[in-house]
Amino acid sequence: MKKLNLFTFLLLSILLSCSSKQQPQPFAKGEFKTWAQTPPMGWNSWDCYGPTVEEHEVKANADYMAENLKAFGWEYIVVDIRWFVENDKAGGYNQTDPRYVIDEYGRYQPAVNRFPSAKDQNGFKDLADYVHSKGLKFGIHIMRGIPKVAVENKLPIKGTDGITADQIYSTELQCPWLRDNYTIVADKPGAQEYYNSIFELYAGWGIDFIKIDDLSRPYHQGEIELIRNAIDNCGRPIVLSTSPGETPIEAAGHVSEHANMWRMVDDVWDTWPHITHLMDICQKWYPYIAPGTWPDCDMIPLGRISIRGERGNDRMTRLTPDEQYTLMTLFTIFRSPLMFGGDLPSNDAFTLSLLTNKEVLKMHSESTGVKQLFQEDGKVAITSSNPNNGAIYLALFNISDEEAPLQLSVNLNDLGIEGECSVTNIWTGENVGNFAGEFSCDLAAHASGLYIIRK
Repeated sequence: MKKLNLFTFLLLSILLSCSSKQQPQPFAKGEFKTWAQTPPMGWNSWDCYGPTVEEHEVKANADYMAENLKAFGWEYIVVDIRWFVENDKAGGYNQTDPRYVIDEYGRYQPAVNRFPSAKDQNGFKDLADYVHSKGLKFGIHIMRGIPKVAVENKLPIKGTDGITADQIYSTELQCPWLRDNYTIVADKPGAQEYYNSIFELYAGWGIDFIKIDDLSRPYHQGEIELIRNAIDNCGRPIVLSTSPGETPIEAAGHVSEHANMWRMVDDVWDTWPHITHLMDICQKWYPYIAPGTWPDCDMIPLGRISIRGERGNDRMTRLTPDEQYTLMTLFTIFRSPLMFGGDLPSNDAFTLSLLTNKEVLKMHSESTGVKQLFQEDGKVAITSSNPNNGAIYLALFNISDEEAPLQLSVNLNDLGIEGECSVTNIWTGENVGNFAGEFSCDLAAHASGLYIIRK
């Protein structure tokens, strides 16, 4: 065997070293749960811009978050649906003549007329860099499956030996409300490679968060596993949010082993029945609230929404102030991810106050043992505790439509409290008083109270 001279040996060693450094290193099984130890908090473009958001609007919301919300734990900026369509519309989707932007491997690219920095096949890299420069994180939305145009044009799948898009798809279980993609048949050769290829692309752009739609109803276990594998092997931590609801409770064990957050309901908008329906559904999911894996109440439809949205006209939220407190109290004590849906630069002082209450956000990030005490006769009580300081949290809700206020009472022994304790209203900071045995309060219809109790 011919011996290598020293120069050749060193050159080969350097090349092999460089090559190995370029290969993404897979994450250990379950490591993804360390990426969201507290519920993710951020902004999503859907409620205010639907499928039409543009780069300058994303940057404006990132600027606002960096200046006003970052110090309170808000960090994600997420571009929602159909960023790859040049001619989408408000109030629904253009499914008549959409102009898709797609690369040679069947992977969607940002529409340059909406995202100018994506020119020259730059993708979202520059926009992600801008968001990162603010100390924030950047996310995108995609639909489950493979683009129909990739199938129709038999585009090759990167990382395979000649497999094309038309060899891995099925028309079965195609999304009924947005028909851009076909189902990927999970056990087909090339299926894993396609998902690997898109997450390789996203990792190169600097994506930190991905919301994937049409995964939960029906529950697409095969594609969810392909996605989990692809993220774990792309070399970049990318928080995974599955959407929309209703995720079946029978899949709770599986989804909590594959996603960081998952939707429990369909889209939550600014009407009272959406909130009461969410409270009903939450009852199933308390046992699955855990670091790294979070049942998701959906986006927060507060502030200015539907600028070019799917539902209704440009408006400030239709929820009353009491109903807004109720929504935020439920989301925070339940420890749902918090994804604000309104246009942040349009916030008024009241909306900003709902997002920046330090004690409420402390409860949201640090509490444990979240459980419902009761839900009956229009009355709901939820509690949790803070292992860091021994505080006990209590949320009370009047979800009835009756005009007369309701009195809500909680036996303090049910909270593990014997003897006297002090109660403080967390939203206002007001000292409510000292109590023993029982705590009661009167709440108007659709109103709530959020309290911190100290022994």
